[in-house]
Amino acid sequence: MNQGTAVVGMLLLVMLTSVWVSAQEFRGDPQRGQAVYERNCLRCHGPSGDGTGPDATTLIVPPANFHLPQHRLRTDRELYMAVSEGVLFSPMHGWRGRLTEQDMQDVINYIRTLVPFLPLS
Repeated sequence: MNQGTAVVGMLLLVMLTSVWVSAQEFRGDPQRGQAVYERNCLRCHGPSGDGTGPDATTLIVPPANFHLPQHRLRTDRELYMAVSEGVLFSPMHGWRGRLTEQDMQDVINYIRTLVPFLPLS
């Protein structure tokens, strides 16, 4: 490996690490987030975030089960994008314009109380 390749590799590592760290800095209020979740998310994602809400059986694409590793590995930024923009090819629509930025951060913080982030070891 030449010196230029090593420098590029190190820069990429720093950028990816800083994105991961900054993605975990949402400052939501979990108590407010619980109210937002119960109003807007519970019917699909269920009371514990396991994707078994009362409307889940009517959906062609099942809601996310936040307890599964692939969802626990998502950064706060990734969860925020799913909440604000929706999830392509699923019934999860975007909430931007219906929820405030603070509401979205609060609900993400509440989801983290149900299912903590699972960092890669």
